[in-house]
Amino acid sequence: MSEWREQEKERTYNDDEVTARLAEILPHWYLENGWIRRKYKTSGWKSTLMVINTVGHLAEAAFHHPDLTASYAFVIVKLTNHAAKGITDKDFELAQKIEEVVMWQPGLDDGALVGTPDDARFKYIKYDK
Repeated sequence: MSEWREQEKERTYNDDEVTARLAEILPHWYLENGWIRRKYKTSGWKSTLMVINTVGHLAEAAFHHPDLTASYAFVIVKLTNHAAKGITDKDFELAQKIEEVVMWQPGLDDGALVGTPDDARFKYIKYDK
């Protein structure tokens, strides 16, 4: 049997712990029905697909896979650890990486990457204010 299948069951967090941790590290995420969730608003279908592909890449690299709901102008990401039957550190860590990458705004950094122009033709994601 491969090594990854032999891992011990991971610690799960109760609802109060999850809610407190989300408030501390992932304020745009929330707990609902045993999943931590986040809705990303996009500028349209092409942007929605880019978010889905980004989340897919991160999830595959982490070997921890969310459930996704997609529509024309949004993506909902839902995470739970099925093997552990609850929310674990894997869920929090993947959610943090997704948040970091999807919500990255290069125009806010001091660097050569300035971000997309303020023009509807180039809008990608609707950033949180």
